[in-house]
Amino acid sequence: MLILMIRSDQQLAELYIYQDEKCLHKHIWEADHHLAESINKQLEQLLKKAKLRPDNLDAIGVYSGPGSFTSLRIGHSVANALAYGLNLPIVEANGADWQTRIVAMLRGGENEHLVMPIYGAPARTTKPRK
Repeated sequence: MLILMIRSDQQLAELYIYQDEKCLHKHIWEADHHLAESINKQLEQLLKKAKLRPDNLDAIGVYSGPGSFTSLRIGHSVANALAYGLNLPIVEANGADWQTRIVAMLRGGENEHLVMPIYGAPARTTKPRK
């Protein structure tokens, strides 16, 4: 099972291609405030390096958080769009063993269909004006 894994909760963003429990390829870059601009290009480069196309993927896994509100939102949006567009199962996990847990969930047939970030605190958003 080829799994794309995404972690976008910090300034350093991470993309991985796993074959079951084994990491075949990884790409970590300084995304900082440019994650929205860079994530798709970085994903394209990772797939090219792995000699894969998006339709070669079997599943998607995402680090759920906690972390940066905007960064998690961007990573989850990309993951959800890919899973929906390619009709792939998608799951999320957190903690130090998040990748191992994702592989186990997918091997167990889990599919969350839509993943939502865990921010770790209420979002600090601007209240609407009245």
